[in-house]
Amino acid sequence: MNPAEYLAKTTQGKTVMMELEPGNTLEISLKEDAQGRDRVEVALHAIGYSLNLTPHQARVLATELIMAVNRAEVRGNLKHSQNAVARGTQPIAQRRGLFSQAFAK
Repeated sequence: MNPAEYLAKTTQGKTVMMELEPGNTLEISLKEDAQGRDRVEVALHAIGYSLNLTPHQARVLATELIMAVNRAEVRGNLKHSQNAVARGTQPIAQRRGLFSQAFAK
């Protein structure tokens, strides 16, 4: 059996479930429609809602989620840095740099 065919058979119907809160789960499944095409189903069980996406739509959604998380992390780091400056403390990286400079020959 060729590796691509094996991968397709072993991942077909695979389900990933994540608990967001107690009793509120998000389930992501790879399904096949009536014409044999792959679909990605994202189901939020607490409200009985599901998205039935093409692989391309699922990839776009995943990309948008990753970009939003990155923006949130950058915003959090900037707030942390601004708070450190307001308190008069130096960021860790800058303190390490000064430590290294003190012992540089």
